[in-house]
Parts: sequence; structure tokens; C-alpha cells
Amino acid sequence: MMMLTTILFDGTHANVLGSAVPVLKILFMCGMGSALAHPMIRVINPESCKVLSKLVFALFLPCLIFTELGRSVTVENMREWWFIPVNVLLSAVIGCGVGYIVALICRPPPQFFKFTVVLTGIGNTGNLPLAIIGSVCHGDNPFGDGCFQRGVAYVSFAQWVAVLIVYTFVYHMLEPPMDFYELVQEIEPVEDPAEMPRLLEAEWPGVKDAQTDDTRAPLLSRLFREDSRNEEGSEGVSPRRGRCLVEPRVVRKIRIVAEKTPLQHILQPPTVASLLGIVVGAFPQLSSILFGQGSAPLAFFTDALTILAAAMVPCVMLVLGGVLSGGPGRSELGLRTTIGICFTRLVILPLVGFGVIFLAYQLGFVPKKDKMFLFVLLLQHAMPSAILSGAMTSLRGYGESEASAVLFWQHIFAVISIAVYITIYLQILSTI
Repeated sequence: MMMLTTILFDGTHANVLGSAVPVLKILFMCGMGSALAHPMIRVINPESCKVLSKLVFALFLPCLIFTELGRSVTVENMREWWFIPVNVLLSAVIGCGVGYIVALICRPPPQFFKFTVVLTGIGNTGNLPLAIIGSVCHGDNPFGDGCFQRGVAYVSFAQWVAVLIVYTFVYHMLEPPMDFYELVQEIEPVEDPAEMPRLLEAEWPGVKDAQTDDTRAPLLSRLFREDSRNEEGSEGVSPRRGRCLVEPRVVRKIRIVAEKTPLQHILQPPTVASLLGIVVGAFPQLSSILFGQGSAPLAFFTDALTILAAAMVPCVMLVLGGVLSGGPGRSELGLRTTIGICFTRLVILPLVGFGVIFLAYQLGFVPKKDKMFLFVLLLQHAMPSAILSGAMTSLRGYGESEASAVLFWQHIFAVISIAVYITIYLQILSTI
């Protein structure tokens, strides 16, 4: 305890208030967004918020990811950075394990059990970490030259893993329960054009346009219920009896689930930008044409993308502030479960993540002297729930209001939790 106190408050290190400044910058930008969305001002109205969100999603964020990742990544770097995507995977596995315990303790309504596991376990690895790094690296920073470029590259390098988790595991975990689907499958939500878009749409604008009958169908529940009926009625004639080769039941289940998984949505603009940045970095000749020192033939192109990328952080914070101004909305999740998800995601899991990163550091899995590398790894465990996971509830047509409410409260209280953890992280990293 004495050691931790010395690290945090020793006068030879940056003071605690100074370490919290990056979060104060973000809070101010979000506050500006909320103020501009106020009914008396209304500079940011629902339509402009949607347009701005689409610009971030389709233009500013991809430009940022491509330019910074393309400049930083090489084949050698990819070998050194292997623990970044592994850390995202570990964060999801550990988080969902703890989320299962939260669901057992808080006892949400039965239809929200898997919802509780996912919203607890899957953290934000996209817009918010990038915004925090942009704030930390602006002006004097503890990470030295190239702070922003390295930070964005590290975060972007894990994008494909996070997106893959969301569009496979999260997608199927958040399918509507069978009983719910049978009762309300014909009901379509009515959207008021005068209302601010929900927080769920901040990371995937137009998610409702991707909704189909297949995305709203309880696939896994139907598979298991169908197999149960087949076992009970096995004395009858099997529909597969006439085949020469009978498909094993497990193989059949895997095939159906794979066919119904919307992998086409994985190739969203930010993910494509991440993959393109990795491809460019893997080929030095291509990288020198785009990002080479001096007179690179396509330097004008990457310079233009860099200018557009600079708009990402302020725009995403203004959108977030404007969306949060709409309040949490209605939820049937229950106060106890909502508190359980928020407390676990914002307080418990960052502590668990710190233990994971400390162990990885001791085992030599991460570069010893790269403070930004360690900071990004720690940040991946301290984020609120992934907004994209919440967007999956819109795609699946179930639990959208509950996800919106949980994400709202998490982002409100994350101002405090992230400020505390960033302060601790920066103070500890200053001693390395």
C-alpha cells in the first residue's frame, strides 16, 4: 500500500490532476456536444447527428486508421505486436466469464441472461480508446515523439479481432429468445425522426437498415428445439434416410450457424481500413510509395487522408455528447442488473486486466520499454461495453432499449472510472 501511495503522490512524478487532464479534455468535448444538442440551441439536431456519425464511421475513422497504421506497421512489428489481438481475445473471454457470474448473482429477467453476459464482457476497442489516445498525446505527453501514431496503430491492429468477436460470438449470444420472437415478431419499432439517434447507432450508423428476418430469428434456439423434437420422435421416418451419406448432427449445426452468421457485415469501412493498413505495411515497396520519406509519389493522397483523419476525435466526441443528451430511455433490465453490469465493467474488470497485463509483462510477452504499448493493453480492459455490441441488439431486434440504457449509464460513470485508471496507469508507467 505504501508503495502504491508513493507511486501516485511522489512529487518527482507528474501529479494526479495532470494525469486526469486527458479525460477532462474528452469530458469538455462531450459537454460541448450535449450543449449544442440542447433544445434551446439545437445546432446539433437529430439529422445532423446522424450525418456526422456516418462521416465518422465511413470517412474520418477509416482515414485515421489507414494513415497511422500504414505508417507504423511492418512485418517485424507484427511479430512484436502479437499480444495486442490476443489481449482483446483474453479480455472478451475473461469478461464473459465474469459476466456469467454477474448474471447468476444479479438474476436478470431470464430473457436477458445472455444479454448480461455480453454487455459485461465485451469492451469498447474502437472509437473511445482512439479518442483517449488523441487526448493523451495532444501537447506535452509522457510517451515522447510519435505518441499519437503509435497509439492509433496499436489500437487499430486489434480492430479485426474485436469485430470478428462481435459479428460471430456476440451476434449469436444476442439472438432474441424463442418465446419473445413468437410473440412480437410482426411488431416493427416506430422511430421518431425528431429524436436523437440512440447511442447504439454511434458506432454503426444505419444498423437498422441491415436488419432482416434472418437477423431477427432465434437460430440457436430453433436448432436445439428441433433436435430435441427429432430425438423424441426418432421412431418415425428420418428425413435424411434416403441419403447415401448422412451428415453428422454436430456438423449440420455448425454448417447452419456458419451460413446464418452475417460475415458480410464484418467488412465495414474501419475494418477494411485496418486490413489495408496492415497490407500496405507488410510490403515495404508499397509503403514507400504512400508513406515514404521525402517525395513519395502518392504523398499528396496520404496527406489529404491525414487532414480528414484529424476530424475524427472531435467529431466522435461531439456525436457522443449529442447522443447522451437524450438520456437513458426505458429499460426492463432492472436496477440491480444495470448496476452489476456497470460496476463490473468499469471497476472489477480493469483490475483483473491489470493483473493479466502485469503477468504478461513479467513473462516477456510485451516490449519492456514501450510505454504506449502497455498503456493501450491496459486501456483495452478499462473501457465501457462496446457500442457495437449494443448495435447487435438493433440488428437482432431484441434488447435495444436495455442496451441503450446500460451503455448510457456506463459512459456517464466511465468519466470517473477512466480518469482514475488513466491516472494510475500513467503514474505506474512513469516508474518503468
